Amino acid sequence: MTTLVSTTDTVTRDALAVLQPGFTGTTAPDWLLRRVGEGLASVGLFGRNIHSPEQLAALTARLRAERDDVLVAIDEEGGDVTRLEVRNGSSFPGNLALGSVDDVELTRAVARELGRRLAECGVNLNWAPSADVNSNPGNPVIGVRSFGAAPDLVARHTAAYVEGLQSSGVAACTKHFPGHGDTAVDSHLALPGIDVDLDTLHARELVPFRAAIAAGSKSVMSAHILLPALDPDRPATLSPQILTGLLRQELGYEGLIVTDGMEMDAIAGTYGIERGSVLAIAAGADAICVGGGLADEDTVLLLRDALVAAVRSGELPEERLADAAARVRSLASWTQGARGAVSEPGAAAQEGTAPGTGVSPDIGLAAARRALRVTGTAAPQTEPVYVAAFAPVANIAVGAETPWGVTGELVRRLPGTGTGTYAGADVDAVLREAGERRVVAVVRDEHRHPWMAEALDGLLAARPDTVVVEMGLPEAPARGALHVATYGAARVCGVAAAEAITGARTA
Repeated sequence: MTTLVSTTDTVTRDALAVLQPGFTGTTAPDWLLRRVGEGLASVGLFGRNIHSPEQLAALTARLRAERDDVLVAIDEEGGDVTRLEVRNGSSFPGNLALGSVDDVELTRAVARELGRRLAECGVNLNWAPSADVNSNPGNPVIGVRSFGAAPDLVARHTAAYVEGLQSSGVAACTKHFPGHGDTAVDSHLALPGIDVDLDTLHARELVPFRAAIAAGSKSVMSAHILLPALDPDRPATLSPQILTGLLRQELGYEGLIVTDGMEMDAIAGTYGIERGSVLAIAAGADAICVGGGLADEDTVLLLRDALVAAVRSGELPEERLADAAARVRSLASWTQGARGAVSEPGAAAQEGTAPGTGVSPDIGLAAARRALRVTGTAAPQTEPVYVAAFAPVANIAVGAETPWGVTGELVRRLPGTGTGTYAGADVDAVLREAGERRVVAVVRDEHRHPWMAEALDGLLAARPDTVVVEMGLPEAPARGALHVATYGAARVCGVAAAEAITGARTA
């Protein structure tokens, strides 16, 4: 591919500096190392890049051999959205579980331990927490990723999460500004809109972001959503009124502004990633996240050259690009200092705690247990059961590869347990496979999927002793001989649910 200017040119280095690209594979490809040496200041990691903590640590060490202050970012929310444990499920419950407990010290401790594990692997920027107020229970993309539907609750837990994460030397990236909770469309697939007035936005969506800013969040991620009350023409990621006018000037935020993935259809399908990236930097964004689906050198060069061309043509002020690159480098410098601070001698672990945190490494399971809500009574299950998992189409942010449910734990605890996964209300098939075994029906957001409600209606009519486990937003009424709401589908949530069903805790 031809380049517009020499790779030693200041504008070109700044254009590279504002990109946060992904890549394929579990080792850093040569092209990525070369671009890091030329000025690329950030790299984004996804589940495809991670096999084990040891492998991830080796990968980040190789990147830092090229540039010691490189930002290594990851989308690790815990709960349903995990990259660190993409193949096994997270050791930490997600935001909704933490919000349901409503203990800010617990949230702070969970974030601190999660941050410690990321830092141990060489990750220093986490695209979390989600500060969205989930005011629309039908939201297809936020749901359990939110701390809840009350702005003040979401605000205090967002602040605690930011503080806990950054105390481990990992920069937080509070998202999705100015709030993705009242949408009915997934921005991975199309451009959502929130058509409410400014008073509502200030009283609801913006409350947690004010708290995050006050807590010192090192970065904020923009949302690909249209808010006509603020800008009737452009989504937040591309809007000067929202990024510069609202976030910078009105809310006084001085940290790094990162875009959500530019390959998402809300941007790529309407503006294209090249045009979208230029507009985003011009609007006030500082870093372009790309690589969830586009992860190659050609994409990096395409965006680099689009930014350089925009500067050369006068469409993008050189000063704006330089300012964005400076903010990226400033955050990189902070992570270096923070890394040194948390690894200083004297941060030895107390007995039963993780090194340097004062937090139990089992804090995630403890939190999942506290979040559990059990309705009804039943004797502890000691005989084999049949687990019928009613699986909706996977949320794109979550990914289809991350396992969820209670199947593994119940199979381990109750030998002879059978399992099946269903995408429709095939009650007869469930009853046929279950035989004489008790049915454990596992659902996720029953209130959003009428076919799940139909399946439960049929099962409970035929087998009133059916146990229901809701691993999404527990909006539907509790029903079943025993109803277990986990407030999320992390691995530890499944462990806690299995404990409630069998009456025996994991040691």
